Amino acid sequence: MKKGIHPQYYPNAVVHCSCGNTFTVGSTQEEIHTDVCSACHPFFTGEQRIVDAAGQVERFLKRLERRDEILSEGPAEVAEQEQEKKAEVSAKKRARKPAKSAPAKAAEAAEA
Repeated sequence: MKKGIHPQYYPNAVVHCSCGNTFTVGSTQEEIHTDVCSACHPFFTGEQRIVDAAGQVERFLKRLERRDEILSEGPAEVAEQEQEKKAEVSAKKRARKPAKSAPAKAAEAAEA
């Protein structure tokens, strides 16, 4: 191995988990902080616990609630809601389009 290009290796690096568990491993970092370890991970503990890091579970549950609401409504109401959403999207697109400048209008007039 070449000298001076490898990071320092710590054979007794300490790992701290958010559940309070600590253990030692070999690593290139002296201390490691983690959210889940083998002592608290649902796969190893057998618990039915949801590990949610970025609110993904809440977003999924909201989508399920909206789906249930739509399914409980009639098909005519669902079609109306879809048309309203499409109208809102097209209005937003129209609002985002910049107005054409004078040189662009002149170029269009010259082409026609």
